[in-house]
Amino acid sequence: MSGAGTAPVRGPPAATEAPPPPGVHWPGLDTPAESRAVVPGCHREAPQGPQTLREVLGGWTPHRRTASPPRAGGSRARFRRCSSGALCPFLATVSPAHGGGAPHPEGPDRDHVVRDHVLALSWRRRPSGSRCGATGGSGSGAHTCSWDGGAEGIRDRPRGSFPFTLCSHPQAAVGSGAQGKSSADPLSGFLAWCGRAGVELNPKVRLSREGAVAGYGMLAAEELEAGEVLFTIPRTALLSQHTTSIHALLQEAQESLQSQSGWVPLLLALLHEYTASNSHWQPYFSLWQDFRSLDHPMFWPQEERTRLLQGTGIPEAVDKDLANIQLEYNSIILPFMETHPDIFDPKLHTLELYKELVAFVMAYSFQEPLEEEEEDEKGPNPPMMVPVADILNHVANHNANLEYSPQCLRMVTTQPVRKGQEIFNTYGQMANWQLLHMYGFAEPYPGNSHDTADIQMVTLRRAALQRAKSEAQQQLVSEQWDFLCQLEMVGEEGAFVLGWDEVLTEEELSMTLKVLCMSEEEFKEYKEQDGWEDDSEEEENSTLSNEALCRLKTPCKKLLYDSVLLTLESYGADLKAEQDLLNNKEAYEKLSRREQQALHVRYGQKRILHQLLELVQ
Repeated sequence: MSGAGTAPVRGPPAATEAPPPPGVHWPGLDTPAESRAVVPGCHREAPQGPQTLREVLGGWTPHRRTASPPRAGGSRARFRRCSSGALCPFLATVSPAHGGGAPHPEGPDRDHVVRDHVLALSWRRRPSGSRCGATGGSGSGAHTCSWDGGAEGIRDRPRGSFPFTLCSHPQAAVGSGAQGKSSADPLSGFLAWCGRAGVELNPKVRLSREGAVAGYGMLAAEELEAGEVLFTIPRTALLSQHTTSIHALLQEAQESLQSQSGWVPLLLALLHEYTASNSHWQPYFSLWQDFRSLDHPMFWPQEERTRLLQGTGIPEAVDKDLANIQLEYNSIILPFMETHPDIFDPKLHTLELYKELVAFVMAYSFQEPLEEEEEDEKGPNPPMMVPVADILNHVANHNANLEYSPQCLRMVTTQPVRKGQEIFNTYGQMANWQLLHMYGFAEPYPGNSHDTADIQMVTLRRAALQRAKSEAQQQLVSEQWDFLCQLEMVGEEGAFVLGWDEVLTEEELSMTLKVLCMSEEEFKEYKEQDGWEDDSEEEENSTLSNEALCRLKTPCKKLLYDSVLLTLESYGADLKAEQDLLNNKEAYEKLSRREQQALHVRYGQKRILHQLLELVQ
């Protein structure tokens, strides 16, 4: 579960739909259901009548392309993230005290969004099942795509469901064989390849550009019920470090290919397969004519990135990405290529191509989730490319999920789908900054019910120091901060994460407000007990819903209020100016695509911060 340009669309401007070429048989397209070949272990009858979600999934493990940490359990482990928290594994992980992004409740319907804004097609991203970094937070959260390789996932980020709003994201384009080669009809060639690879497509769906919100998409050719299998793809058809033609070399060198991101083996496989004219995967790559159409902020000029995204946390995340990508290329990729000059050529397999492939993996790869019992015993599964599944676009209230079994992967509907309706996977419960950073698009307000805003942890310290009237009080604040660091509640690069309905790092923020608002005597007593004197009532009140925020003690409200004001100062424009721009359709449409996407990120964050001001003033 994810561009450059104003509305780059993934895939070439080819025919809107392509049935299998003459003579090519794709099981599921033209074969009666009862006579279709079935991959062992992958057959599943569509459920009859109403069923629970557990019954519908029937033992299969659904996995979302985004990675967002589960909301149940302790907050510190749930929401970790590096400052603005990047999901990309190229970002360094941070201490457990750092908060991560997460979601929020249902938002308005897509029609309302479309009425208010004409959406520029923005990039799509990987669907459920595993994305390289789709967690609601990053750093060390469950599904995490930070460049340090933390967590589970490239595509497994946030979980959750927004309203069924269309999320535009032009599908990325990738060149065939890195030489820009493409067939006259890439989709037909791709479908023929799928047939040879044993992919089964339900005859009630079709792949098409026409009717999709961005690039290629999957649409219902007939009515679909919940629980219907849309396609089945055998594991042999996945592109990974285990299926590439150079898998033996990668296996032999696995020790030297270890990295923070954990993506090196797949990226080397892509470098080779993408540029090899005889690669088995060329029909798959032909759907992306040019990786340069990816419009992640990492490809924006630094001046433009800073100007448009100041205050959002994205520029800082991108700087870390780029530094770590270059380090990884120079220290791991180049030495490996020099060892295999018959396969790799640094003049062809350049740092620039490597960065483009990193963005490709960010946006389109999947990461298979671990079983619960495995999560503490082994690291996350490596990312992989899943043909067909990565064609599905993203929407919060998605209508399909990717399921895993030992023999194959299957995309299954999660709700009824009307004829002609697009079928969406989800990248998870992701804030707009995460979507733009990793996939190159953001959802217009109020479409993203999972949007979040950050208050940097050090901003709370700064606000506390500003209100200290004497040197002794400033010294007390410093001691309180050091104590919070020892408890792993705060960190220099951490952030408190705010959702629409609650604080997502409630434990950290509750404790920080409490300690920083203590008198010298209260703090001395509290410190003597190592911070463990909380009773059950205080523990219960640590959940910072909007209602609970209104009930905070006055000193805590004042400290939080001042911290929000300091945070708002980090943006280049105020909320009213951006509200006026969004309300002026003519002015909005004159903005470049990048300006529009950045506006959606900034505006959503500021709305959440202003809502918090109203709650605590």
